[in-house]
Amino acid sequence: MYGKTSRYWVDPLFFAAMGAAVLYWGALYAVTQPVPDPGWPLRDPLRFIYPALLYPVIEELVFRGYVQDLAHQRLTVWRLGPFSHANMLTSLLFTALHFINHPPLSAAAVFIPSLLFGFFKDRSGHLGAPILLHAFYNSGYFWLFTQ
Repeated sequence: MYGKTSRYWVDPLFFAAMGAAVLYWGALYAVTQPVPDPGWPLRDPLRFIYPALLYPVIEELVFRGYVQDLAHQRLTVWRLGPFSHANMLTSLLFTALHFINHPPLSAAAVFIPSLLFGFFKDRSGHLGAPILLHAFYNSGYFWLFTQ
């Protein structure tokens, strides 16, 4: 594993990844200038909870917990910088499946976050970090950009 640490809650790279999401939301907000309605999750909680909390848990269990682990076990090990082969293949599959229900640009945009989720799975050795990061990314995105 790459710099393996199971203590992601004190990992500066983990907090940098969270900060990157905030910067992305700010840039996207500046470009798209959505009309804010910060209270919408209270009026329609399931429409927020599913993509913000439930889907990240399910997706991380499947993609990082099963697919990425299986790829690590079955395929030749190689890396591209900090990213394992298993992470890159899992991220390609994760992104490809997002093309089913999302516009092309939105689907393609999940590739880099997926690499980060996989990186923290490899780095920590468990699913806590990618689940928390994925839920944080989705929560901010869906809160700010959907209504």
